[in-house]
Amino acid sequence: MQAVPHDLLPPDPFADDPDDPAKDLDAFADDLDEPMDSRARTELLADLSDLAVYQALLEPRGVRGIVVDCGECDQPHYHDWHLLRASLEQLLADGRMRPHEPAYDPDPADYVSWDYCRGFADGVTATESAY
Repeated sequence: MQAVPHDLLPPDPFADDPDDPAKDLDAFADDLDEPMDSRARTELLADLSDLAVYQALLEPRGVRGIVVDCGECDQPHYHDWHLLRASLEQLLADGRMRPHEPAYDPDPADYVSWDYCRGFADGVTATESAY
């Protein structure tokens, strides 16, 4: 699996800022992080594989990415294909995801849920296996 170069990820808006509000959290983050267990790693690899299939099937149809309902803020988060892949690959490599800027003024019609993707892929698979 090829790692995504950091220059393809959105920049940290607080990079090199001495007043970065999150800098004091780094000491706590290392204490809270646990190594990814093999089950979580396997699930993450499966998600990356599924994501590639979903993108291959849906991007040509105008779908820009996946929308996820955030349990923390109760707002939908819109992730373009490449950004979601980069985030998942970073989680796999580093055990955490870097913060990123949300999509600017996304059109909700351009994004679908993970469940929609799964159903669409299952439908394509069922249709192809019927022939």
